[in-house]
Amino acid sequence: MAKQDAGKTNVMRVLEQRKIPYTPHTYPHGDEAVDGVTVAALTGLAAECVFKTLVARGASKTPYVFVIPVAQELDLKRAARAVGEKSIAMLHVSELLSLTGYVRGGCSPIGMKKQFRTVIDDSALKQDTIAVSAGKIGTQVELAPKALCDLIRGSFAPLTVM
Repeated sequence: MAKQDAGKTNVMRVLEQRKIPYTPHTYPHGDEAVDGVTVAALTGLAAECVFKTLVARGASKTPYVFVIPVAQELDLKRAARAVGEKSIAMLHVSELLSLTGYVRGGCSPIGMKKQFRTVIDDSALKQDTIAVSAGKIGTQVELAPKALCDLIRGSFAPLTVM
């Protein structure tokens, strides 16, 4: 049994525990993270269906999580508006592991050390499924956007640069 579970991440275990259907995807990688558009190409998924997880901090010093398509850029003003902050600044990569439990390139909105307020770009609602990191570099999980949103107690809002 342990050998069978060796390829599973904690994200996958959470999804299975909650009986949320998902499809795992893996891609070849080195020690470093690759950009999201490359991840989409390596997994055979359309870039508009693959989402990246970004962590930012509001003017109030509260951390927030934003999930946006990999080919898009986070609009900091829209992000701040979505969470009711005056401003938002991206979290420094050196803080990511201690705050979330994840490394750059393997950050998932599912299973962070603490559940932070999370907003998913509303373009996800146009997709039947979206892929997000499964919690480690080289692995993605594909699931329904509403199932993801319900699981992480998130919300949808326009977040990307127009």
